[in-house]
Order: sequence, then C-alpha cells, then structure tokens
Amino acid sequence: MPARSDDSNGSLAVEVSGLRKAFDAGETEVVAVDNVDFQARPGELSMIVGPSGCGKTTLLSLIAGVLDPDDGDVAVYGNRWSEMSGREATRRRGELVGFVFQAYNLIPTLTAAENAAVPALIQGDSRSSAFDRAQEALESVGLGERAGARPGKLSGGMMQRVAIARALVADAPLLVCDEPTANLDAETGAEVMKLLTDLCDSEDDEGRTRAVIAVTHDHRIFSYADIIHKMEDGRITGSREPEGSEDGESDEGRAGEPGASSAAHGES
Repeated sequence: MPARSDDSNGSLAVEVSGLRKAFDAGETEVVAVDNVDFQARPGELSMIVGPSGCGKTTLLSLIAGVLDPDDGDVAVYGNRWSEMSGREATRRRGELVGFVFQAYNLIPTLTAAENAAVPALIQGDSRSSAFDRAQEALESVGLGERAGARPGKLSGGMMQRVAIARALVADAPLLVCDEPTANLDAETGAEVMKLLTDLCDSEDDEGRTRAVIAVTHDHRIFSYADIIHKMEDGRITGSREPEGSEDGESDEGRAGEPGASSAAHGES
C-alpha cells in the first residue's frame, strides 16, 4: 500500500524523541520503553508490532499522554504533553486523541448511541447535539439502525465499530488502537481495518488530516499499514513498508485474507 499524502503544511502528527519509561518490580527496574524515537505523519496508518511484553502498549500510552515518561518528549500535532499542566493535558488529550481498545470499553448499561455520545457530553455539548453527533458517527460505521442497542445485543465487530464511532464523535485527529482486531474474526477484522484506513483520509473540524497508530500482533492486517515499526525489548528495532516480513511471524495469507487473529493480549 503506498503511503498517503501528508497534510499541506507538512507537520508531523506525532513526534517522539528519546522516550524512556521504567517500572519498579520489587528490587528490579523494568525498562518498558528505552530511548525511543518515533514519528507518524498525518494521513498515515502506522503499526507497532512485536512480542508480548516488548513495550508496545506502554509506548502507545506515552504517545497518547496517558502515562508520563521518565525521560524524553512527545508532541501530538505540535502539542507537547510536557509543556502542559495535568488539567490542561487531560483537556487536550480529549481533543487530540481518540482511543480504540481490544476490549471495546463500552458501558454495558448504555445504548450504542449513548456510548458514542460520551465524548461530546464530556466536551460540554448539549444532549441533543451530542446524540446528533453520535447518530451521524454510527451511520458512518454502518450502525445507524442499531443506535438503540446495548453492547450485550451487539456482535464483537459491532461493538468495535461503536468504539470507532465514539472516537469519531471525539473528533480527535489522532486515533490510537490497542489490538483493535484481536477479538474479531477475519472478515470482521477486515471491515474494521477498512474503517481505520478511511479515517486516515479524513480531516477533523480544524482541518487536520487524521493519523492512526495501531499496536497489533495480527500479521494478517499488516497489509493495511503505511509503515510497520518493529519493537523489541523496549526499542524500535526497524521500520518498513508492509511488503515482506521482518517481524519473525509468517505473512502467509496476508495479502488475500487481511482479517484478524485471536492473538493473546496483555503486555507492558
């Protein structure tokens, strides 16, 4: 897949420099992210791959501003988390970053529309405006007719699409995805990835071209990436376009069956 075009001013969606994060494990320090440099461009779908425990999810959390680094710096569309107070970072994270998780993180007592509307309500929209935005987002992911259904009445693929709709309602230019297809079958995973690639061709309300960063074990979705970053022992050890494989996993079936696997999830 050829790389998509950058936005008109050529700015980066994400710029990471010298990033380090360690955790205490008794008397031992575990370095989850070790002096990482990383860039993602507007209009680009980036994947971070590697074995469980290599630091992929920690890196994603640092990029999203959910964790604070021990050293280094992160800028998202020119906004540096290190230059913000805690309250300002929380507010800006809601504006800049949308989240899609393997476990969907939907509230089971709320309908699809209510789940999707949550970011707009947090941003201060009126209830009617928030639900209008939620309905529009659900229609864009093919779930307009299921707006009144609760998560327990939806398939895994539908729940993931509700999660994507929720991210669309947030209108964030950066979407970060932690194993977005791990719980999905091949066909449904392909549908979800098509939605994510389409997001990379869209703009938010401020005219910023969106970017998507996905952490994944699922080699069958690699063909959707513009660039694949391999991570090992807390470091980015290489970057490549999706053609070929250098990650130690078979690419068999990737081109013709780019769906999802049921790879195990859960790492530092």
